[in-house]
Amino acid sequence: MTFSSISALSPLDGRYASKLEPLRPLMSEQGFMHRRVQVEVAWFIALSDAGFPEFKPLSAGARTYLLALIKNFSEADGMAIKEIEKTTNHDVKAVEYWIKSKFEARTELEKAAEFVHFACTSEDINNTSHALQLRAARDVVLTPALDRLVLKLREMAHLYAEVPMLSRTHGQTASPTTVGKEIANVVVRLQGALERIATVKITAKMNGAVGNYNAHLSAWPEFDWEGFSRHVVETPQPLGLGLTFQPFSTQIEPHDYMAELFDAVARTNTILIDLSRDIWGYVSLGYFKQRLKAGEIGSSTMPHKVNPIDFENAEGNLGLANALLRHLSEKLPISRWQRDLSDSTVLRNMGVALGYAVLAYQSLGTGLGKLELNADAIAADLNASWEVLAEPIQTVMRRFGVQGAYEKLKEVTRGQTVTAQALHQLICELEIPEADKKRLLAMTPASYIGMAADLAKRV
Repeated sequence: MTFSSISALSPLDGRYASKLEPLRPLMSEQGFMHRRVQVEVAWFIALSDAGFPEFKPLSAGARTYLLALIKNFSEADGMAIKEIEKTTNHDVKAVEYWIKSKFEARTELEKAAEFVHFACTSEDINNTSHALQLRAARDVVLTPALDRLVLKLREMAHLYAEVPMLSRTHGQTASPTTVGKEIANVVVRLQGALERIATVKITAKMNGAVGNYNAHLSAWPEFDWEGFSRHVVETPQPLGLGLTFQPFSTQIEPHDYMAELFDAVARTNTILIDLSRDIWGYVSLGYFKQRLKAGEIGSSTMPHKVNPIDFENAEGNLGLANALLRHLSEKLPISRWQRDLSDSTVLRNMGVALGYAVLAYQSLGTGLGKLELNADAIAADLNASWEVLAEPIQTVMRRFGVQGAYEKLKEVTRGQTVTAQALHQLICELEIPEADKKRLLAMTPASYIGMAADLAKRV
């Protein structure tokens, strides 16, 4: 079978391939190889500057050439490494051999070739590469996508700040709010969630086979290898990696930061599942209409339908993302003794987990962009729900010491159709100051919104 998007096993590389183009160069196998080359080159250049008599500082030309291997890394380069791997059956060693192959006919680099991957274990290269991948995915794709959602929701919160809407607690009519305030609630939650994602420190280690610099010290016993490794890990790119140094590890970096990051993304996704379901419900109630797209079909048999598919797709893909993210966060920090390989195949699915999340963010953005407020439907619901004013009436009664205030209102409203006339009659019979009677008589379900409008505008 010839591979194409229609024959792809994963929908991320099939049906949805075009939607994930920004993520693919970062989290794919090619992206992983690219970062491995970056780490190997950064380590190699740093070794040349360490002051060892056996490895003199590289010339400016050699440095420029090496940095170009990173900058210009292509799919063809990735395929060349895969070809070497057919012989080595070891992906990191294939990267090392590929880099050395690029030294041919360059005497300065050929003489120093044995310092490529010097004293490194495969995990020194892999954990740093994964860290670079995740930082890029977070900063270049995930965070901007979530920022766009927050901006759209904030815009809606302000636009609809003063549009009264019936609340529903337990699915039943409850004290009114505004459309903008309910959206503002989500904005505030997402802002907190984004802050948690952004503050995760991306850590990396480069300390050898079991984390003790054994091989390093066998070559140069007096050299400060820990300080050197910290320098390579924390020096900003392109000469370093710009990550946070992890000083204690077994053969593998403990992956605790990964668990923290994936949990933070999963919690963000949970907020968005909540949003997706609520918007779906408001569309069902008719509070929002959906802007039509020419030629689109909602049902193969019911021509009238305009389905809230964007919110349904978002909910489904957020669920898939969270299933993977939670497995990653639970599995990755666990490794038998100094290292087992069960994390390796799991780590290759980081891009899948993030891919489903990004796909969901796009669906939500599309869905929110289609929404049109149906003010008439919202107003009609409010006007048919005068029972919600039982709360302010009995609260004012309590203020003035009217005995059994709650019970009296419960008797005339619970489970009954309540009219404005019935409530007004009750208010007129109350033994409370005349000014407060007038205030209650002037109240409608649409005006009983508390601070909702102000809170929505404050977001």
